[in-house]
Amino acid sequence: MTPAPLRPAAALVLALALTAGAAFDAAASDRDRLPFDMPAAYVPECGSCHAPFPPGLLPRESWTRLMAGLDRHYGSDASIDATLRRDIETWLLRHAGRSRKVSNAPPAEDRITRSAWFEREHRRVEPATWRLPSVQNAVNCAACHEGADRGDFDDDHLRQPEGVSRAEWRAWRR
Repeated sequence: MTPAPLRPAAALVLALALTAGAAFDAAASDRDRLPFDMPAAYVPECGSCHAPFPPGLLPRESWTRLMAGLDRHYGSDASIDATLRRDIETWLLRHAGRSRKVSNAPPAEDRITRSAWFEREHRRVEPATWRLPSVQNAVNCAACHEGADRGDFDDDHLRQPEGVSRAEWRAWRR
């Protein structure tokens, strides 16, 4: 017996459902990536001291506070030219995190490394590991994430930092 063809309305509903699902999946993974329209100055300005974090990792409110306080950016003066600051802030706000995972409550002090999702993702990392010479601290994402400088934090692209035992490394990867 040949199945009956889908009616136009049913076909439209199915197509919309598939498209919405794909868009949701893309949005979820895009949170962890640097958007294509990144200002040329973002990596040299914001990635010179730490990983150039994808804007989707923090909500708009956090990026607004961070950009307003560049003269006292976690103990450093990270001030930049006003035009450049406006261009970077506009881009950050356009691509800021909107999911409940990111925007429920901005992390303490707007620190990505203190957000609930960051702590959950890194829960198996021993506190002493952050202090290893090869790691230094939690914002040195490139110590483990090979693509951190490009905004790629995919777990499939991890490297074992020097000083981390094989047993600890395997525990992280579970």
